[in-house]
Amino acid sequence: MTPNFRRHLETLDRCAALLQSPLLLLIRLYWGWSFAQTGWGKLTHLERTAEFFGSLGLPAPKLNALAAGATECVGGALLALGLFARPAALPLIFTMLVAYATADREALQAILRDPEQFTGAAPFLFLLASVLVLAFGPGRWSLDHLRARRPPP
Repeated sequence: MTPNFRRHLETLDRCAALLQSPLLLLIRLYWGWSFAQTGWGKLTHLERTAEFFGSLGLPAPKLNALAAGATECVGGALLALGLFARPAALPLIFTMLVAYATADREALQAILRDPEQFTGAAPFLFLLASVLVLAFGPGRWSLDHLRARRPPP
């Protein structure tokens, strides 16, 4: 590799790295807000959500509807703010895996045979956003970043 080519690659890496925090912010804001809205919808229509969960064969459908709604609502708000974002991503990931296993079982089973069915299912982008925040953190434009920079008392 020539020194000139290496220098261009390093410049590209530095420029691309500048996109990380804005991209994570957009992901957190959009999908965090979407999670929060979905969770709020489950909580404000608890009976209907519990009925749907019951039709999927979930045990204790009302309790599961309450747990899923609260996880999505609170976890989504934390994700959007970038506050305790990585810990919040874990229950959101679990909730989306349960959604795949129950409401979108065919899509989950098609993951290798028909990846488009898997990626086209409703939980996919929610799951992807949560995994991205878990893997890369919330970015510099987050309350977690501000909290980490604050000196201890």
